[in-house]
Amino acid sequence: IDRFRSVLQIKSRTIEKMFRFCRSRCHKFFQKKRNPRTARWTKAFRKAAGKELKVDPSLEFEKRRNEPVKYNSKLWQNTVKAIKRIEEIKTRRQNHFIINRLKKGRELRKEADKKEVEKNIHLIKSPAAGLKQRKQMVEVVMERDVDNMELN
Repeated sequence: IDRFRSVLQIKSRTIEKMFRFCRSRCHKFFQKKRNPRTARWTKAFRKAAGKELKVDPSLEFEKRRNEPVKYNSKLWQNTVKAIKRIEEIKTRRQNHFIINRLKKGRELRKEADKKEVEKNIHLIKSPAAGLKQRKQMVEVVMERDVDNMELN
């Protein structure tokens, strides 16, 4: 029986609880008694770290159900249509979640760029530009002094 289970990659801890592995790599990880939340490539880690959607009603449809349903062609067609629509909704929500997650990094990079520009402005701004401004300021001050002297 153990050999049969490993071929199907299904484990049962107790009589009630059976679970499937998404890939052989996860099954090997389980056999080594490693915690899946510590490995960055597992779905458990990605959900625990907040990198993927955890709670979403569209994910509930993927759960396995053990109740057999009598075949009905109308029901089958409606189900296939619903699956396509659910998949669209799920991808849209996942994309929206990822974009929101990456906004924070984009803002941090912008702030870091601004700080770097303020810190290294001397590399961007030419020294000659400062000289021209100083000359203009001196001329303006001289004109004010001359105007003040004429009024007095």
